[in-house]
Amino acid sequence: MKTISRINALIEAVKSSPLRINKIFIQKDAKKRRISEIIHLAKAHRIPYLFVPKPRLDSLDRHHQGAVAFLSPKEFSSLEDILSSAEVPFLVLLDGIEDPQNLGSIIRTAEGAGVDGIILPERRSVGLSEAVSQVSAGALEHIKVARVRNMARIMEDLKEQGLWLIGAEGGQEECWYDFDYKLPVGIVLGSEGKGMRPLVRKKCDKILSIPLLGKITSLNVSAAATVFLYEVVRQRSRTKIE
Repeated sequence: MKTISRINALIEAVKSSPLRINKIFIQKDAKKRRISEIIHLAKAHRIPYLFVPKPRLDSLDRHHQGAVAFLSPKEFSSLEDILSSAEVPFLVLLDGIEDPQNLGSIIRTAEGAGVDGIILPERRSVGLSEAVSQVSAGALEHIKVARVRNMARIMEDLKEQGLWLIGAEGGQEECWYDFDYKLPVGIVLGSEGKGMRPLVRKKCDKILSIPLLGKITSLNVSAAATVFLYEVVRQRSRTKIE
């Protein structure tokens, strides 16, 4: 992932392309006036930032001036932009995907399935790194991705706008196909190890499962995403044919 560590360049990047900045690492106890300006701009543009010890910054760039910003290979979109361009919204909400391989794979599948947009949380999620872009095999350039501060609150907003939110989780009686995906829908997938956080799970309208008939007890999250997303494709394509 590209980084910027010179103060002037970093400030200009925040001002001109805030939607490309994944996160800013700021040196603890840094007293420079321009560091305060970076913090102010990060808050204003809702860019995640984290205070870290100087050795951590040194390991990223030994020529840093008290802060290092990580830039994504593309800009994030706003949720409003995603919804305004969707006739019958089809979204994917990812709650804490931390593996670039999984995120890249999900993005590739989502783009192929015609998903209108992907929603990521600001924290506890891998950013739009070069590794994610490479795994997506170019799909990242063709799909909108929004970054939100509070996933549970956004889920409430989406429900008020008419979307049904379907969570994917093992152990449920109802299967992944037990829903009418011709409705406006958001598929909610949790992290690789812990799944959906309790509050995110609570905001889902339904929780559906993929039965596992072998010895393993769970599917990789990108594999589960493929099953759910292409059920939406199957049902919506069938409607068009009819």
